[in-house]
Amino acid sequence: MTENNEMTEVKPSLPTYSMWQLVRYMLALGTWGFGGPVALVGYMYRDLVERRHWISEGEYKEGMALAQLMPGPLAAQLAIYLGFVHYRFLGATLVGLAFVLPSFLMVVAIGAVYKAYGGIGWMQAVFYGVGAAVIGIIAMSAYKLTTKNIGKDKLLWVIFLVSAAVTVITKSEIVWIFLGAGVLVWLWRAPPKFLSGGTVNSIAAPLAAFFAIDTLDWHRLGQLGAFFAYAGSFVFGSGLAIVPFLYGGVVQEHHWLTERQFVDAVAVAMITPGPVVITTGFIGFLVSGFWGAVVAAAGTFVPCYLFTILPAPYFKKHGKRPAIVAFVDGVTAAAIGAITGAAIVIGRQSITDLPTAALALITIGVLWRFKKVPEPVVVVVAAIAGLVLYPLTVHP
Repeated sequence: MTENNEMTEVKPSLPTYSMWQLVRYMLALGTWGFGGPVALVGYMYRDLVERRHWISEGEYKEGMALAQLMPGPLAAQLAIYLGFVHYRFLGATLVGLAFVLPSFLMVVAIGAVYKAYGGIGWMQAVFYGVGAAVIGIIAMSAYKLTTKNIGKDKLLWVIFLVSAAVTVITKSEIVWIFLGAGVLVWLWRAPPKFLSGGTVNSIAAPLAAFFAIDTLDWHRLGQLGAFFAYAGSFVFGSGLAIVPFLYGGVVQEHHWLTERQFVDAVAVAMITPGPVVITTGFIGFLVSGFWGAVVAAAGTFVPCYLFTILPAPYFKKHGKRPAIVAFVDGVTAAAIGAITGAAIVIGRQSITDLPTAALALITIGVLWRFKKVPEPVVVVVAAIAGLVLYPLTVHP
């Protein structure tokens, strides 16, 4: 796939596949698609554009541009858009559900085991190792995002550093910094005409109890829905961009989870396929059981669904405007800064001794040296290391 600064003009085309074929493909990708958003969008290009020729290169690039512009998880939004290309709103809806559902069911199952057996040593040992590896993965992701998106732009570097510092100091993500960064870069690079006068640059529980609604804390569910809908509406960038935002709300503000549980939630997202932000389903399960998971996941993904299908018919006309491109660049720089700050904040809780520090550094080294090593493989190896090291270092 070649890079192109300008979006290829998309010509109308007739589908060479059925809607259900695309739904089945996305269901499979959501089941085995490891590696995070960058890998997932790469799989879609390889399978749907290059191999099967279901989607044209122009349609794919158009979907990528829209997914990067709108807040929400990149891979899920691209999948929704590709469903929209030939089968409009029904296709977008079914494809989005197929892509997210497998990983949602996985994190609910893991959440049930975690909640029921979280105090058992083997699970603590697994997350002892995995938590440290996750810090290394986040750190490498932040590095890659920084070099790719910020480069030598001094204004973007200032925004990145300010956002990282604020995240470390406040231990939370401040949405207004994101929006302010977007507006600042917009005004600097592509000011509106009215400003251009000068130059401006429980597994064992009965199944019925698992799904019961008569014992629910409806107030808590309402809080969950509102918080995750807010997160899904204002977080730009890759799946990891939501981590600092969730940390600030789930741990610092609402105290729904401990810092240890939050790191474990991020780890669960790393070891399951599909979109990274499905960790919201795991968090929701820990807070309010199955229906908490449903509310949290729906709150996160419904906004990104709407942000994809509503502007899709109009995006070809306005998506290349310099003001919009500049705004997205500013928001992206702030998001990368927040991810970097979050790695430091969360690292304080996961890096507690020499073995965990070594695991984090080894993870960084492996990902640096062997760029094609899948992140889930690193996490599985870290889990095995945790099983070995935890009894020796924590509970001999």
